[in-house]
Amino acid sequence: MKILYGVVGEGMGHAMRSRVVIEHLLAQGHELEIMASGRATDFLSKRFAGVNRIHGLHMIYEENRVRRGKTLWSNVLSGATGTPKNIAAYFELIKDFRPELTVSDFESWTYLYAKLHRLPILSVDNMQIINRCTHDAEILAGHEAGFQLTRAFVKSKLPFCNHYVIATFFRPPVRKQETTLVPPILRPEIIAANRRPGEHLLVYQTAEGNDALSATLAKTGLECRIYGMRRNITEEQVEGNLRYRPFSEEGFIDDLASCRAVIAGGGFTLMGEAVYLRKPMLAVPLGRQFEQVLNARYLEREGFGRGADSLDDPAVVADFVKAIPACEEKLAGYSQDGNRKLFEVMDGLLDRAHAGVL
Repeated sequence: MKILYGVVGEGMGHAMRSRVVIEHLLAQGHELEIMASGRATDFLSKRFAGVNRIHGLHMIYEENRVRRGKTLWSNVLSGATGTPKNIAAYFELIKDFRPELTVSDFESWTYLYAKLHRLPILSVDNMQIINRCTHDAEILAGHEAGFQLTRAFVKSKLPFCNHYVIATFFRPPVRKQETTLVPPILRPEIIAANRRPGEHLLVYQTAEGNDALSATLAKTGLECRIYGMRRNITEEQVEGNLRYRPFSEEGFIDDLASCRAVIAGGGFTLMGEAVYLRKPMLAVPLGRQFEQVLNARYLEREGFGRGADSLDDPAVVADFVKAIPACEEKLAGYSQDGNRKLFEVMDGLLDRAHAGVL
């Protein structure tokens, strides 16, 4: 089939997930036209020909939280002048391709094109779990307003798709039809990683100059391989048991596969990879990011790790280190056969679309 594939550029998780799906679709003989925004465009352009840059939603973060006012105005202003400036020309580009089906990873322009041209639409992401599943009071406690706001946004982003494929390591009850839950979508490098026991903590924090966290990590006595806290370094810097490392995808994956545990934010992609590799995780969601709060709370409920509002209190890290054996025991029961389930679901949906019964 001819497939129009849209990828939102907010966060790299969407791009990394879409790369896996796109590679599978191309391997199955489908023809794709890819539309992406933000950093997703550059990431996908290195791997696929003919990736088109479009305007998409982006978030502004300061002091480890979303700045809603700045985010709103930035999206309004960049949307007014975003590329392509002539939306008619954008639609004309797609028209020449003549797609038969659209797949959207939380991307709106391809969704709009499909609706205007009455094409079937598949949604493939992790965000729709907020709207299409039921979450109990314990999971939502203290964040009810954030949940309602986020659910309204997610619901309005891609309403009335023909089917929703949702990547998740937790399984809340599905409350809407045409919804399928699949395990986290994994990069080939994660599936091929040499998973082994280790003694170091893998720490991924993007806030620079966090001296309090560095002091807390130093007190653990464990080797800590730290990414993100010193962004511009080009070689490793060692201070006692702390090893500040320049980013390298290969090095990061190997440190993840061989670590004792992970300390990072509440983003779904790294969390799903840690669960697959059976590495306990301490998740610290960004402020005003309910989706990350949801991920962290389910991570803790499953027993795969712990969630925390911040790392300001040294006891948070110390308590997590003590809990690692219990988390490892829970993770030992987790099972996932790579991306097999995802590919089976996608192939089945495309067969239905080709037959005109999706």
